[in-house]
Amino acid sequence: MPSPGRAVDDAVPQGDALAAAYLLGLADDAMVYAQRLGEWLTNAPQIEEDMALANISLDLIGQARGLYPRVGELDGTGRGEDDYAMLRDERGWCNVHLVEQERGDFAFEVARLLWFSASRIELLAAGSADRVLDGVMAKAYKEARYHLDHAVQWTLRLGDGTEESHRRMQTALVAVAPYVDELFDDDPVSAAAYAEGIGPLPSETREVAERTVQRIVAEATLTMPGASPWRSRGGRAGIHSRPMGSLLAEMQHLARSHPGATW
Repeated sequence: MPSPGRAVDDAVPQGDALAAAYLLGLADDAMVYAQRLGEWLTNAPQIEEDMALANISLDLIGQARGLYPRVGELDGTGRGEDDYAMLRDERGWCNVHLVEQERGDFAFEVARLLWFSASRIELLAAGSADRVLDGVMAKAYKEARYHLDHAVQWTLRLGDGTEESHRRMQTALVAVAPYVDELFDDDPVSAAAYAEGIGPLPSETREVAERTVQRIVAEATLTMPGASPWRSRGGRAGIHSRPMGSLLAEMQHLARSHPGATW
């Protein structure tokens, strides 16, 4: 059954619809992860980290806000950022599973941010034939470099710290590992978008991103996890894991409870 977001193999969009579908995935990754990072406010291990993660969350919200109106322009619906963020059901979202997973301990968040930022930097560096996406990519690339540096510093601090912090960081890398492959999957929309110059082929960004993570993991005296017995897939086609429903319920509650309200 085709997703109401991005397409499956026998229904790949063309032209403006293709660009809209591709941009939607990038925006959804940013929006959902911003929601998860926002959950760290008052929960981070120190007040400076409350602020740091909140700032990263705001950067990602800014990226989503820059893309959603363009999606509405390209898909012909004229929808705005609130429509996409607050009024879509779960099957209409096209984000990867990594960003929707529940907040774990702080080490889990560091590992998730490390992989997400390393992969996103390579994607953003490629640029795009779409004028709006290209502009968002240029600004977001600078932000992603900071996000990656933040994750790197904490990976090193935890991995090469105490016995307990080392254990937790190693456990976090293992917990995140099943969600990594999906970041680099060449789904039908991404492959078609690459052919049109709209965005890079995800698989082609993997080598550099993976090399970055491997270098940091080694420097932190940690070990890259072995092959996982299972891996996540399906997020781009609107098929999500259990945590996504509760995340959307919390994120969209106010907007859905008061339709048409403005503030």
